[in-house]
Amino acid sequence: MSNVPHIVSAILAGLTTTIEAAVGGILLTIVLSLIAGLALLSPRRSVRGVARVYVEVFRGTSEAVQLFWLYFVLPVLVGFQLVPLFAGILVLGLNHGAYGAEVVRGAVRSVPRAQYEGAVALNLSPTQRMVRVLLPQAFAEMLPPFNNLFIQLLKSTALLSFISAGEITERGELLRPVFGADIGWIYGTELVLYLLLAIVITTGMRALERWAARRLGRAPVVRTELDLTVGGGGAG
Repeated sequence: MSNVPHIVSAILAGLTTTIEAAVGGILLTIVLSLIAGLALLSPRRSVRGVARVYVEVFRGTSEAVQLFWLYFVLPVLVGFQLVPLFAGILVLGLNHGAYGAEVVRGAVRSVPRAQYEGAVALNLSPTQRMVRVLLPQAFAEMLPPFNNLFIQLLKSTALLSFISAGEITERGELLRPVFGADIGWIYGTELVLYLLLAIVITTGMRALERWAARRLGRAPVVRTELDLTVGGGGAG
């Protein structure tokens, strides 16, 4: 027990890096998801083809291997070494953006056909139809699967320990050889921190869901405490 304060403080020292990686990865995921998701709906086959290649490559290969390629192989090829945190954010965003692209595509496709036909009848341009009619309604459908996707991204920040980014998982691994007898406290502290961060993400996304439902005139979605804890719903 005398080692516990030191263990907790040492792991907490990596919390800022974990949060930075998660926030950066989430922001990049949102951008790439929208770009690739809308590209998958493009009437141009070449645009759809490029987006499909991106989605399948990053969904179909290991996230850890992607990280190794970006951090270890890329410098050999181009002679430029990325900062560990930046490399981690790039991989998190690229990988989860590929999954998010399918979320965006599916959500837009789920908008009732009558809405699209009404926008055409109003003589709205394709861009106006997407921005004013389809995306606002699809946005509400995207939120539950994006909630799960963001939690998965949070948990994937642990991969940054492979490139010594200094997040909480690496901090714990550095403690393990010295405080092996307190291994339960090491991993227990990490579990609690990841859980608390996941709850923060889920709480924010649930609030966003309620706002989106009110904006569309829908009844707010009622979630149980269990849902709030595990981030249930959508695609994972």
